[in-house]
Amino acid sequence: MQTYDYLIIGNSHAAVGCVEGIRSVDKTGTVAVMSGEKYHCYSRPLISYLLEGKTDLERIKYRPSDFYKKNGVTTMLSTKAEEINPDDKTVLAQGGKVGYRKLLVAVGSSPFVPPVKGYETVSKKFTFLELDSALALKKALTPKSRVLIVGAGLIGLKCAEGIYGKCGKITIVDLAPKVLSSVLDDGGAKNVREHIEKQGIEFHLGTSVAEFDKKRATLLDGTVIDFDILVMAVGVRANTALVAQAGGEVGRGIITDSTQKTSLADIYAAGDCTECDDISCGTRRVLAILPNAYSQGFTAGVCMAGGEAKFDKAIPMNSVGFFGLHLVTAGSYTGKCYSDTKDGKYKKLFYEDNLLKGYIIIGDVSRAGIYTSLIREQTPLNTVDFKLLCETPALAAFSREYRKEKLGGIVK
Repeated sequence: MQTYDYLIIGNSHAAVGCVEGIRSVDKTGTVAVMSGEKYHCYSRPLISYLLEGKTDLERIKYRPSDFYKKNGVTTMLSTKAEEINPDDKTVLAQGGKVGYRKLLVAVGSSPFVPPVKGYETVSKKFTFLELDSALALKKALTPKSRVLIVGAGLIGLKCAEGIYGKCGKITIVDLAPKVLSSVLDDGGAKNVREHIEKQGIEFHLGTSVAEFDKKRATLLDGTVIDFDILVMAVGVRANTALVAQAGGEVGRGIITDSTQKTSLADIYAAGDCTECDDISCGTRRVLAILPNAYSQGFTAGVCMAGGEAKFDKAIPMNSVGFFGLHLVTAGSYTGKCYSDTKDGKYKKLFYEDNLLKGYIIIGDVSRAGIYTSLIREQTPLNTVDFKLLCETPALAAFSREYRKEKLGGIVK
């Protein structure tokens, strides 16, 4: 049995962050990455662009092909972890046991497919989370395919954009009364929906599928939709089973502290499979976004290698575009609201207790990062020119001292 100083289960942004965190402290310890997928680490948000033809299999890689080799990492791809035994510090996987000194669980999330009558009768059905599923969907499409997407969240809408122009018709169904219900307010959702509808995509919102019958879906409101291909994009669930079965504490995600350590000795967790503290609203929840995953992984890697680090600035963030319309959101939508929705703009800033809590910007998102920094750093609004920031985010709104301390010496 091979034993490694550091074993990482999972092969995406959190895993990459962990490797870089380990190597920032320990240049020589043995490191291995185990993954059920056969691919080098890749960026899942780029899958839709792969289907569009805007990128390729090489460019969706999150790090160059030689990243693991350069960092002295052994890769065990197409090797799914089946069980963790914290007592003897082993992981049971396809092919046998692997030992570890420190372990990171970064197994992400899986598509959630709700139980719907007749689902088993649908022959061409796909999810849109992993590369293999997306490639299979691409292969199944024809210029005449009628595609039904169940789910009007980020995954469902990016799927629609990815297959647009490669099929005959796209219909999207969602039980929520608006698109991107977990991301946008009513006004923002209306803008995005109307923009997507101009592309010829049809929505049925406030309802869902009651029953499938091969190539026919009957909705709860009685509407009947005929389709050739089904994509289930209802949502995802954190993969917590490995840690739960080993006796670790889990909720909706794996529970960790600010160093990413779980309740199990020498076992850490990072990425979409974990819960973290959302500082924008003071609650603990799963925040399945790439910047958090990488930062959690890096923090875990440093701590696994004996260094000191913590991740305590998690907030929800989204930066995405649909058919040329861009939007950026961050934080929570609580408190008072500054709103500018005139002349084609859509900007809302939410603030309370002298802090910026969240924002929604649709259209010109070029300087949204300034607002994100305010939320992450929990900058008191009475220390900046908030009126100026509301109208035009600019460095001039910050004091000379703030710019020197927080912005790397930019003081002009």
